Amino acid sequence: MRLLLSSDHRYPAFEEVGSGLHPKLYPSGSAYLVHDLLARGLAELGHDVFYLLREGADRPLPAGVTLVSEPVPDADILHTVAYHDEDLIPPHQDCRRPWVTTCHLDLEARGKQRSPTTDNWIFVSQTLARLHGRERFVLNGIDPDEYLYSESKQDYFLFMSAMDWGMEKGLETALALSERIGFELVVAGTARDYEIIRGVEQMCRRVKARYVGDVRGREKAEWLAGAKGFLFPTKVNEAFGLGMVEAWMSGTPVICSDRGACPELVSSEVGFVCSNDDDYVNAINAVDNISPAHCREKALKEFHYLRMAADYVVEYEKEIAKNGN
Repeated sequence: MRLLLSSDHRYPAFEEVGSGLHPKLYPSGSAYLVHDLLARGLAELGHDVFYLLREGADRPLPAGVTLVSEPVPDADILHTVAYHDEDLIPPHQDCRRPWVTTCHLDLEARGKQRSPTTDNWIFVSQTLARLHGRERFVLNGIDPDEYLYSESKQDYFLFMSAMDWGMEKGLETALALSERIGFELVVAGTARDYEIIRGVEQMCRRVKARYVGDVRGREKAEWLAGAKGFLFPTKVNEAFGLGMVEAWMSGTPVICSDRGACPELVSSEVGFVCSNDDDYVNAINAVDNISPAHCREKALKEFHYLRMAADYVVEYEKEIAKNGN
């Protein structure tokens, strides 16, 4: 197939070195990372991929992926990121040409209405799809080569999130657990401005947690691989939770809340789903019972970027058939 993917970020989505305790325009950028990996995966599966990036690229794209600055008229299907590059969709609708868009978040949690969506929307978890009255979903995937697998763990737990949403992702819960139980907590992630960063610094200092700010590349991989457990006590209807998958790829168990897609993704052999404080305490005390090998196996089987790309090809084929092309 000839596939046209579009996004409004600059390639690559993630740099090799983090900004530390300095702001970033896109503190998370996980949707962009996933789209980059999707383009690469589709090309590796043998498809012709045209990547329409409004901000261009800082380095060559993967083999088989062509950077374009305008839509490719004879592409078999257009694939956008929801609420990005929306101007590309109406021409496809008017001409009844195939298109899909991927939604990476709970629209209501970001101040938008959950409807109207259409059958062209693909969500990143079954939970998120049903939250928006839909059934179509493809789970995100990551590249295992970007992570370090380790069965040897150090004596700390990791909390990682874009700090613009730190409170919603459960930072206060993680800090309170650290203070209550007495374990070392490492907090990673940055925000769009220094005010939020300084606020997180103060919160961490009060309970003697270590705040390392934005980490990328090798540094991020080392923090994930060395952690006894990945804390994700999110308070929102979580769309997916890419950090959990990154932890599993590193051989690190996950301790999460029961909100959103967490129960959908987290099984008992790789982590704990918690409903209250006692659940979190019990999980932290039992985290050593989780096998790092099982975590890695789950990530490789269920969350590899090539599996994600293959699943999207199925969705493309459905959409093309529906349009009679």
